Amino acid sequence: MLTIQRAIRRLHTALDAPRLTRFSLNAPKNVEIEFANGSKFNLSAEYLRIHSPAADGKIRSVGGEKVIFGRRHVGIMSAEPVGNYGVRIVFDDLHKTGIYSWDYFYYLGSNKFTLMRNYIKTLKKHGLSRDPQKKK
Repeated sequence: MLTIQRAIRRLHTALDAPRLTRFSLNAPKNVEIEFANGSKFNLSAEYLRIHSPAADGKIRSVGGEKVIFGRRHVGIMSAEPVGNYGVRIVFDDLHKTGIYSWDYFYYLGSNKFTLMRNYIKTLKKHGLSRDPQKKK
């Protein structure tokens, strides 16, 4: 049931997403975006990386959940336009397969607090950390 509610919320947000008016990459730390309705969001590299819309081989499956961890210090190297609908962000951990649509940016910005809180809860639940693993 929770999955259906999330899908409905995501669809509703996408349908209601206003037109993007500004996209600013502040590499390596964050992306600032503004929309026609006046909404402004500052999305960190870590936040964008953990919510990448792409399937990724660096995701750990823990109890059936897909969990990206250890990305607190990830940086953004570049953002490449993809048509008129989004950008491909290249991160310094070499992840570059996710295409972030303007609607998805709006969803991420509008739900930033809840999504980040849920991410931190999931990490704690599985004994994982936002910090990278220490090399031995």
